[in-house]
Amino acid sequence: MNELLKNVLYLSAGAVFLTKDKIEALKGELIGKGKMTQEEGKQFVDELVKKSEAIKGQLEERIQQVVAEQLKKMNVATHDDIAALSARIDELAKVVEKGQSEE
Repeated sequence: MNELLKNVLYLSAGAVFLTKDKIEALKGELIGKGKMTQEEGKQFVDELVKKSEAIKGQLEERIQQVVAEQLKKMNVATHDDIAALSARIDELAKVVEKGQSEE
């Protein structure tokens, strides 16, 4: 498997995204230690959740792009390729049936 694809998969499977629960726990810890106020904590959580969602979207797009590139390199048939072949088979079957009925 291509090294880039491996890295992307490992990255996505790892702790890339902080869950809201983990962010809330971190906020509580920082507030408890006096490192931030409740209001700062709320802003902190909102900002991290927003950034996490943005990164998640970017990573999902990148994963889709890398997978598509790898499938193309491996010359794997796509859904569209299979649908086109299926349509062609249907057309040929009709031609064969028409030819047989004329005999």
